[in-house]
Amino acid sequence: MRDQDGNRILKKARWGLIPGWWKKKANESGATFNARIETVDSSAMFRSAYVKRRCIVPASGFYEWTGEKGDKTPHFINAADGGLLGFAGLWEAWTNPESGEEIVSCTIITRDANKWMSEIHNRMPATLLPRDFDAWLNGSGGKELLMQPPQELREWIVSQRMNRTGVGDDDPATAEPFKETLF
Repeated sequence: MRDQDGNRILKKARWGLIPGWWKKKANESGATFNARIETVDSSAMFRSAYVKRRCIVPASGFYEWTGEKGDKTPHFINAADGGLLGFAGLWEAWTNPESGEEIVSCTIITRDANKWMSEIHNRMPATLLPRDFDAWLNGSGGKELLMQPPQELREWIVSQRMNRTGVGDDDPATAEPFKETLF
């Protein structure tokens, strides 16, 4: 994101956007982990942040699942060169009406999957190329930046441990290729 002087800064943010105008508790803001590109500029939940508070969420990769309920296979997807991905995101600063605490929160924008990704899932994060970072952050670039072909991606199946909530969230080993064992 940018500071008041327009410089890029890195700031910790809570996952799941809480709009600045939200009057209820933070956990009552609904599922705002993703903002769909189709409605990000028209939805009351995201419209203001889309215009004024854009960010880039750096990520080493992301997970998607294939298969039927009860038998899901987790996949780790990352940049083919092993570098970071830059997800197009939005941020908000919300003040808890009970405690007065300010919480910075964020969401990523998702788009229809490209041909490669559609083999795994019908949606994907909108990724930015480094040359487009400034245009995204300063608002001079819009949805057209998010619809460009993303950098080359790769994927591999990872451990079923990823299917359990809270397991492996901070364990880098969960992103390693899964190897079946006989015993």
